[in-house]
Amino acid sequence: MAKPEFTCSVAVRPLPEQSQPTAGVHAFAYTVTIRNSGDVAGQLIGRQWIIEDANGNVEEVRGLGVVGHQPLLKPGEEFEYTSWTRLATPSGTMQGTYFCMTEEVHPFQAPVGEFALALASSLH
Repeated sequence: MAKPEFTCSVAVRPLPEQSQPTAGVHAFAYTVTIRNSGDVAGQLIGRQWIIEDANGNVEEVRGLGVVGHQPLLKPGEEFEYTSWTRLATPSGTMQGTYFCMTEEVHPFQAPVGEFALALASSLH
């Protein structure tokens, strides 16, 4: 039986030009690569992110698509996008889920495992 599956990888970088550490604003860009590693086409419909700062404050973000897109990926295809977030602390974590649908209208999810948001100087 054909199986839908998206796998995701993330790269993070600090955004010092968007940050104001003295005001408790620490900005990070994250680039996500979504690959259709299954054997049927699927479309990313929506997303949910859980963002937690070093003080344990949690923000949940939900929405349709990613950066204005709802990409349809055939087996083997990839979609990459960059977005950003802000934290009140110099480090934190982020994890999420993409909500997807096959062309046969079967829903499936693509988890994005927890990844670190951190300034190099805050890791010591």
